[in-house]
Amino acid sequence: MADKDVTPPALDRDLDHGSDVERPRWKLVGPGLVVAATGIGAGDLVATLVAGSKFGYTLLWAAVLGVIIKIVLVEGAGRWSLATNRTIFDGWKSLGAWASVYFGVYIVVWGFSYGAAAMSSSALPLVALFPQVDLIWFAIGMGLIGAAIVWLGKYKMFEVVIAVLVGVMFVTIVGSAVLTVPNLGQILGGLVPRIPEGSILYTLSLAGGVGGTITLAAYGYWLKEKGWYAPRWMKVMRIDNAMAYVISGVFVISMLIVGAELLYSSGITVADGEGGLVDLSDVLAERYGAFMAPLFLVGFWASSFSSVLGVWNGVSLMFADFVATVRGLAEDDPRRKAGGSYYRAYILWLTFPPMLLLLLDKPIALVVAYGALGSLFMPFLAVTLLILMNSSRVPERWRNRPLTNVILGLVTLMFVVLGVQQLVEALAPVLGG
Repeated sequence: MADKDVTPPALDRDLDHGSDVERPRWKLVGPGLVVAATGIGAGDLVATLVAGSKFGYTLLWAAVLGVIIKIVLVEGAGRWSLATNRTIFDGWKSLGAWASVYFGVYIVVWGFSYGAAAMSSSALPLVALFPQVDLIWFAIGMGLIGAAIVWLGKYKMFEVVIAVLVGVMFVTIVGSAVLTVPNLGQILGGLVPRIPEGSILYTLSLAGGVGGTITLAAYGYWLKEKGWYAPRWMKVMRIDNAMAYVISGVFVISMLIVGAELLYSSGITVADGEGGLVDLSDVLAERYGAFMAPLFLVGFWASSFSSVLGVWNGVSLMFADFVATVRGLAEDDPRRKAGGSYYRAYILWLTFPPMLLLLLDKPIALVVAYGALGSLFMPFLAVTLLILMNSSRVPERWRNRPLTNVILGLVTLMFVVLGVQQLVEALAPVLGG
């Protein structure tokens, strides 16, 4: 589709300037906290923990850079939504059929495999707490409970539950870091950019891989659910986004501190994957008392289950918009909204078919497809935001500034490198690697 000027619908002067309506006010709990909590899952915490256990505080600067990168990406998605009153998929559709086809394939395949991974991740800490119960039953339970919480599409209740889970994460994860009595001098030293030998992939992963993938693009949908829908909310959105990712940065840095102080300094290793967090709970209990194991495992569960809820809600909103837009349905058609038939259909897709993967141990072809598509989504998001936010689709006032373009360009390059590396890993079982 040719690039063209678009006048945002339903943005009257009263809405834009706030003459007859309540002035926008930022609140601590908003869509930014939702997208940040959804993105910081158990896998991200493990990646940071392992980086700290291998390299101490050396890569702390990369974790901070990762927070800045996510602020830029999510701000771009939010600015598109508020400036144009259009969804991010509507923007992708305007780029041509290739973007719609890619996203359509991605969201279906990714959802099938992610559903199983998310339910399993939420079940792991519960199995550690209650070993007499098989993981599959906890996993199924997490999927069903998550589906039930978001089924009606009531954003306010969903946001409150996420806020409670973030509170639990703060007490347990940040509390664990405080217990280790971190070395302030070494922390400050870790803010100086250095890439030790053998750390390039860890560096890229910390900078670009922590804090969500497709859920970053869901931010615009959550803005609309919150009631933030016009340019007059731009400042509020930016504060919301920045503060939320600062909070997520605190979680990531806390896990790196735990890895550096508790594991790196003692030469202790933990298992790869999310089992490493179970191992860490045992190390914490041995060092600080038996009460630390269940306390940390509850935090592990909160980080995993917040991702379940965020994806079950946010990506289902994206799917509903995708199907409705492809079918050309009206903006007020109930099928494209939260709680509508398309929204609920994707919740079911995330919940029930993946339960078969829990029994079948994930067929290799699906794992390969998931890994290949997943490795390419972040470059896709960065590139499309770079195009959309510099085009006449966006009012000139809200287009990217030069510095934002430079950051997005560098981010795109970094994600391409990460994507190629992850793609090679995904294809290794097929290629005999």
